[in-house]
Amino acid sequence: MTIDWYPGHMFKAQKQIAEVIRSDWYPGHMFKAQKQIAEVIRSFDVIIEVLDARLPASSANPLLQQLRGDKPCVKILNKYDLADPAVTKAWVRHFEKEHGVRALPLEARQRGEVANISKLCKRLAPHRNKPGIPLRAMVIGIPNVGKSTLINTLAGKKIARVGDKPAITTCPQQVDLRNGILLSDTPGLLWPNLEDQTGAYRLATSGAIGDGAIDYVDISLFAADFMMQRYPHQVQTRYKLASLPESPTALIEEIGRRRGCLVSGGVVDMHRAAEIFLRELRGGQIGRISLEEPGDMADKPSAAEQQ
Repeated sequence: MTIDWYPGHMFKAQKQIAEVIRSDWYPGHMFKAQKQIAEVIRSFDVIIEVLDARLPASSANPLLQQLRGDKPCVKILNKYDLADPAVTKAWVRHFEKEHGVRALPLEARQRGEVANISKLCKRLAPHRNKPGIPLRAMVIGIPNVGKSTLINTLAGKKIARVGDKPAITTCPQQVDLRNGILLSDTPGLLWPNLEDQTGAYRLATSGAIGDGAIDYVDISLFAADFMMQRYPHQVQTRYKLASLPESPTALIEEIGRRRGCLVSGGVVDMHRAAEIFLRELRGGQIGRISLEEPGDMADKPSAAEQQ
């Protein structure tokens, strides 16, 4: 007998995610990172914030706006090739309502697209467009959104380690891009707001949270519920379904049957089925999807209200 997804599952899994994620941090680690950023951010002209285009709000740290003050900011909507184009356009409009902010959808490995970042930075800091006065830009972002990949593409060589285990960067690297811009990695790490249960689930669905921290079945049921509501046609097309099953559990079971995830007695191995569904979702095989829209965040408290 299978148990369908319900809010209690969500709370339990979110708590597990937060506990595992934070196990890499000793008390004060988070505070130290934020203090480092606050101290050095004043010396930079532009902030480059890297976000996941599929979940720009959940992949952000709510304290960044407070930390950067009125510094110009380029918000990179990375992994744009996996996101719903229409929703990404809505996010660009949403972000650019804020003074001094420009949003740029791209795929961090594409050098041609990444080259536009330098142009945007120079527009946002015109006082630095003079010979001998380099523009200083800081790249910032939570783990696993593609920050290191972006830095390497901008530099044209491997500077930052991709997929490295999260840790405080006490000696930030500075890269001269040879185009009038000095680029610095974050002198510390910012985490997303893991107290937001739905945001934590979106992060886990996208693959931003390590697999060791999640229960595949719980996350897949959340993702299945979301996909049935927002992208039903893509689900039906991918899995050749004449109609949608009645529940998220029934959908994962059906996917398991169609993918041969059966054990003795013809019972579906839910873990294997969930793993396949999440892998195909993350890889874009079900289609380009976004896990949140600007309207989804309308009722959420601001960073100041969360203090």
